[in-house]
Amino acid sequence: MNDDLQPVTVRPSAGFMWRHPARLLALGFGSGLSPKGPGTAGTLWAWAAFVALQPWLDDAGWAWVIGAGIPLGIWACAVTARDMGVADPSAVVWDEVVAFWLVLWLLMPTGWQGQLAAFALFRFFDIAKPGPVGWADGLFHGENPATTPWGWARAGWAIMLDDLVAAACTLLVMALWRVW
Repeated sequence: MNDDLQPVTVRPSAGFMWRHPARLLALGFGSGLSPKGPGTAGTLWAWAAFVALQPWLDDAGWAWVIGAGIPLGIWACAVTARDMGVADPSAVVWDEVVAFWLVLWLLMPTGWQGQLAAFALFRFFDIAKPGPVGWADGLFHGENPATTPWGWARAGWAIMLDDLVAAACTLLVMALWRVW
């Protein structure tokens, strides 16, 4: 940080990521370092990790992983955003990871087509930010986390919140689709 409390922007790299466990988590174990579409890369990583872990985790296990992943993510996203000097860096993808795990956990069992539809819907809600997703995303925008009380902690919460709302919207659309 400089003397004016204005954050100094840091570009993430593998070296930056490996220097702190919060960064490793927030950057989605490297998926957020993708030069194109880091949020999509993070969501694809979440999908692959879910499929890989599914044989070892039952519903209670997923509940624990996701339940712990949210507050851990708030911390990791806050630390990484602070270290990067950006309130909501695009390279921070743990929010996509946990939110998409929540979608997949609540949708299972579903086939490949259902998972693909959920992926497409989740990415739509996360990118376009319609309705409640845009509301959640805009709650803390315009604030300088370096100068507001609890600024970086609030930034971590804001990073996670809009993706959790996108997950809820995805699940609502998928539930309505199944009913019809």
